[in-house]
This record gives sequence, structure tokens and C-alpha cells, in this order.
Amino acid sequence: MNEPVIQLDDVCLTLGTGASSVDVLKHVSLDISAGEATGVVGPSGSGKSTLLMVIAGLERVDSGTVRIAGEMLNDKSEDTIAAFRGRSIGIVFQSFHLIPNMTALENVAVPLELAGAADPFGTAREELAAVGLSERLTHYPGELSGGEQQRVAIARSLAPNPKILIADEPTGNLDQATGSQIADLLFQKATERGMTLVLVTHDPTLAARCQRQVAMRSGRIETPVITAAASA
Repeated sequence: MNEPVIQLDDVCLTLGTGASSVDVLKHVSLDISAGEATGVVGPSGSGKSTLLMVIAGLERVDSGTVRIAGEMLNDKSEDTIAAFRGRSIGIVFQSFHLIPNMTALENVAVPLELAGAADPFGTAREELAAVGLSERLTHYPGELSGGEQQRVAIARSLAPNPKILIADEPTGNLDQATGSQIADLLFQKATERGMTLVLVTHDPTLAARCQRQVAMRSGRIETPVITAAASA
């Protein structure tokens, strides 16, 4: 049996200190297989986004182990984790996090350039074309619609060809029709490239498209619900 691409074992994380401290993750254990689409659901404040940040190496856990794509993150330096994240993990946020004074092409290419990719602008053009933005390469974020900005963000996350794609409420700032298009794009690209998709969402319809749903409440994972992947 193949080793899971995401392995969290008895993970605990507290944020803040003293009276203001909050136990955000409480003894969380989770295995996700390569190529699996997993929806993470639960009420606000249940720890969903923090779980994604731990998977991405953006939050350090207090205890437990975090193994992502065969790499144990607990004992690695911040620089090593950042380099690993750049190669192995694509991230799509609810707020698009584009650099406003860079064009769509530059927003996708510059992270590749910083990572030492061979042809960052060529790859960026290909990725923007793959998300339907060939005609918008030289436009700045302020000149793009919300859906177009999220497509740029998706192209940026896909450009390094990561093993894992994590998305935190990727349709949360979009109207229903545009959000549906963005969801279709995420699932399509994850399937085409054999990527593991971990998706945080409040939308039950979107979560139901995943092969599995993991419910969180008060920092803990409730009994995972196995679901059949809905057809796109």
C-alpha cells in the first residue's frame, strides 16, 4: 500500500499566550492518499484553515508529527520548509493575494523566477492559457474581475507542478456562477495532474464533489464521512 502523501499524527497547536491562548488543533490525526480530493468542513473557528496552514508548513505544531510528501516538517528550518513548499504545495486562498503592481503574467512568473525555474515566463504563459487567460497576460489585478483574479491565483499555484493543492474557501469571494466555474477548474486541474486536493469550504455542494469529507469541530476531527465523488 502506498504511503499517504499527507500524514498528521496526534497534532496539537495552541495560538496566543496566557489568558488569550486558544487550543486551535487538538490531537488531530489525518492521512490523505495521493490523488485524493478531500473536503474539510465545519463551523467557523473549528480549525479548518489552521489545518491547511499546518499541511502547508505555514504553522508550526506544538506536538505531534507532520509528514508531507514523504518529508517530516517538524525538524526542518523555515528556509527548508519554504523551499519545499515552493516545489510541492500549491495554495489558493479566498482572497486572491495577487501583487497589485504586477501583471497577471508577472504574478505567476515571479515566484518561479525566485525559485530558479528554467523558463518562468514561458511556464507562466502556459499556465495562464490553461486557465483561460491567454488574452489577459498584461492586465493588472485591478483590471481583472474577481473570477479572473482567482484564475491567476490558480495558475500561480499550479505553475511549479506541485504534488498537493490546498484551497481555503476558493469560491468565498465570488458570485455563485463564477464560483462554480472556479470549482470546476480546480477539480479539473487536480484530476488532470494527479494532484492531491485538500479543500476547505462552507459550501456543502462543493464539499460533496470530493471523494471524502472530513468534519472539524472545536479543533478536533470528527468521524470522517466517505462520499462518492460527484461528476463534474
